[in-house]
Amino acid sequence: MGYEGPIYRPPSEADSLLIQATVGCPHNLCTFCMVYKQGVKFKVRPTHEVKEDLEAAFRTYGDTVRTIFLPAGNTIAMPTAALAEICRYASSLFSRLERITVYGSAQYIYRKGLENLRVLAAAGLTRIHLGLESGDDDILARVKKGSDRRVQVAAGRLARQAGLELNCYVILGLGGQDRTASHARETARAINEMAPDVVRLRTLVPKINTPLLEDIQTGRFKMLGPHGVIRETMALVAAINVPTRVVSDHYTNYVNVAGRLPGDKAALLSTLRKSLAADEAGFRSFFIGTQ
Repeated sequence: MGYEGPIYRPPSEADSLLIQATVGCPHNLCTFCMVYKQGVKFKVRPTHEVKEDLEAAFRTYGDTVRTIFLPAGNTIAMPTAALAEICRYASSLFSRLERITVYGSAQYIYRKGLENLRVLAAAGLTRIHLGLESGDDDILARVKKGSDRRVQVAAGRLARQAGLELNCYVILGLGGQDRTASHARETARAINEMAPDVVRLRTLVPKINTPLLEDIQTGRFKMLGPHGVIRETMALVAAINVPTRVVSDHYTNYVNVAGRLPGDKAALLSTLRKSLAADEAGFRSFFIGTQ
């Protein structure tokens, strides 16, 4: 099987077969992301090559494959016909296949439109991992996300309407000290409007070779400490009022919480509140990410 450039997958896809359908990210401007900044340009792999990789995987793993994740950073951006063909072919090979998943930024989901998203769902695409990051338009503009809250919400709604499972990612602390309140408030507002199946929490870790790290080092961006991130998380969870599952399945987080809203809200908030009693020195140390 052929792989090119960095290959990333969400922790929830740890057991998935990785078959690369695209290379790089077509946006590649987010100030917090270093993954594809070193010269890897976006391209769509030829469909026949992807099929050959699926065949090679079938020869190796047989019919044991239950889930497939298609890297790289924005595979939803590839032409609908090609992605649908790959999904159908994967489903024809692996009779026990339960899920096919991709990363997808809001602007590319939005451009697909409902009809194309329904084509992909019918072909076997199951889940989209959407990097919401924030619902605050000022923050989204600062980090050059490429979409505003309106587009993020519209994309999420289109995915759900098409019958696709939506996993929505939030970066805690992305607004820094000056916009922590609006980050929590507006992100909860966006989540309430799109009603994703899952909200996955990540805590901001500055990465090497990124504009955001430079802003931190020069003092233009002031990061939240552990207690600040925890308070922001509490504000976010408290303001979410749609049924969804919240998980913090990532090494960046200071406190790991998981539960279903609204039923587990009190328990989640209690866990977070108790963690505020711990000295900040007891949480993980500040570090600069290298991957």
